[in-house]
Formats: sequence, C-alpha cells, structure tokens
Amino acid sequence: MPLNNLPFCNAILGPRNNCYAAFSFGETMTPVLVILAIVAIVVFWGVGVYNRIIALRNYFENAFSQIDVQLKRRYDLIPNLVETAKAYMAHERETLEAVIAARNHAVDANKKVGGHPADAAAFKNMMVADSALDATLGKFFALSEAYPDLKANHTMMQLSEELSSTENRIAFARQAYNDSVMSYNVAVEQFPGSVIANSFGFKTAELLESTETPEERKAIKVSF
Repeated sequence: MPLNNLPFCNAILGPRNNCYAAFSFGETMTPVLVILAIVAIVVFWGVGVYNRIIALRNYFENAFSQIDVQLKRRYDLIPNLVETAKAYMAHERETLEAVIAARNHAVDANKKVGGHPADAAAFKNMMVADSALDATLGKFFALSEAYPDLKANHTMMQLSEELSSTENRIAFARQAYNDSVMSYNVAVEQFPGSVIANSFGFKTAELLESTETPEERKAIKVSF
C-alpha cells in the first residue's frame, strides 16, 4: 500500500505530504545518530584511557618520592660519616674528599630532577651521579677495614648501620618504582593507549637502574 494511503499516517500527521516528510526525516537522522553515538563512545573511551595514564604517572611519581626521601637521608648521613672518619683516616684525605665531592654532585643532580622523574635527561644524570657516589663509598669502606679503631668507634658503627639500613630501603623502593614505571610505559606504548599518549605528549619514563656491578654494590654493605 502506498505510503500516502496509510490511514494511521493521515490520521496522525494530517495531509499525506507530511507522511513523506516524516519518514524522510527519520531516514536522514538515523545515520547522524549512529555517527553521534560512535563519537560519544570514542570520546568516553579516550577520557578513560587519558585518566588511566594520568593515574599511572602519578603512581610512579609517588613511588619515586619514596626513593627521594631515602636518597636525601643518605646524603645527610655521608658528611657525618666522613667527619667521624677524619680523625682515624688522616692518610686517606684524597678518598674522603672524593666521597664528599661525589655526594655533593649527587645532591645537585637530585635537585635537578626535582621530584619529577619524567625529565629523562635529568633523571639519567642523577643515576650516573648516584652510581659514582656508590663507587666512592665502596672504596671508602674498603679502606676503613684497615683501621680497627675506626671500626670500633661507636659513632661510626651507628652511622654505618643507619647508612646500610637506608641502602636497603632504597633498594626496596627502587623495585616498587620500577614496577610502577613498567606499568605506565606499557600503557603509553601499547595500542590503543599509544594514540592518546602521542596526542597529549605523554613520554615513557626511565627505570631506576644502577650502573655499577653487583660486586660494586655489595662493597657498600657495612659490617662494622
């Protein structure tokens, strides 16, 4: 039956020309509604992915702040350690000065990171400076073995114990940080998250890895 002869159409819409107009309008709007629905889905998806990346970034930055606290504690202990050793290691002045110089360099590198490890260049410089400090501390403790009076000094024993405990906390916090960075990097690098990451300028973060060998790291451990 022709559309203009449909009783319900004429009864509801009036003249038969209105029937054609109504059905034509419906046919025109259907693709538009489909497109709008698709756009809405894409927008909601994009917002969800964006918020997830932000949450993961905040998580690894918070994890770094835990490392930062322990690094600052370490930096504060070293001058006291060297000052105590001076009275016993008069002939090791060069080593003591090297420890302080490496410590100061590490402090400066840490300040440039500013608690925001997303700065890849500053972060790498901090890792290099921290590794250099590890090396000089390893040499310092190796030389201190030749000074039994220093090893028996109560202040030295206490400071060494605090430093060793701080090193352990740094190692634990480093693992937590690296785990959170890996989760963030996966979200940023893998499709479809990479689309949002590239659109909004999210960059991968650096893992906090030590550049010295396990033997050099072990040399820092103190057994006073």
